[in-house]
Formats: sequence, C-alpha cells, structure tokens
Amino acid sequence: MQFRTRKLVKPEDLNAGGSLFGGQLLRWIDEEAAIYAMCQLDNQRVTTKFMSEIDFISPAKLGDVVEIGLDLVRLGRTSITIKCEARVKKTEKSIITIDKIVFVNLDEKFKPTPHNKG
Repeated sequence: MQFRTRKLVKPEDLNAGGSLFGGQLLRWIDEEAAIYAMCQLDNQRVTTKFMSEIDFISPAKLGDVVEIGLDLVRLGRTSITIKCEARVKKTEKSIITIDKIVFVNLDEKFKPTPHNKG
C-alpha cells in the first residue's frame, strides 16, 4: 500500500472524547480517494458510489500525523475500486481500514461513462 497523504490532527478535528472524530477522518479519506480515482481515470468528474464496512481499529490523538494509504483493487467498465488504510505515522498503528471504495467515472452530463483504462 502506498501512503500518499499526511494530515495533522488539530483541536478542531477532535471529538468529545479527545480523539480524532471519525467523520473528519472519513472526509480526508474520501477526498484523497477521489483524487486518486481522478488521476487513475484521467477525469475530474468522478463520484463516490460505495464504501464497504468501515473498521475503526484504534484512535488518533491531538498532534498525531495521520497517513492515508490507497491501493487499486479493480477497474470496472465505468468504475474504479480502491482499498484504504489510515494509520498514525509515528507508530504505524492502523486507525481505520476500508476494503472497498467505489468511484464511478462520469461524462460531462454527470452520467456514468466507460473510462477505457483497463
């Protein structure tokens, strides 16, 4: 897995318990995965279609640097499937894993269209 992005956990990213808010982490992951899909499909019009079960494994705390890693799982006719892991950089301890994030390639009218990449 290639860890492409790093994010610093800041006070505004914390939940009431003092750890990284899961929704913030999912936002970072969705953005990074979308950029990966755009680059792989050479198209800025992609949309998130599906995320498989999300497994929160351990927390991240204030000041932690979070790394987001992505790998290509498969190319469909109009889609791309990616897997993801986010971890604390210093310890390499996993925070979350997502086995499947599916993006759909869209045309100029925002309709699914073949990407011709695989």
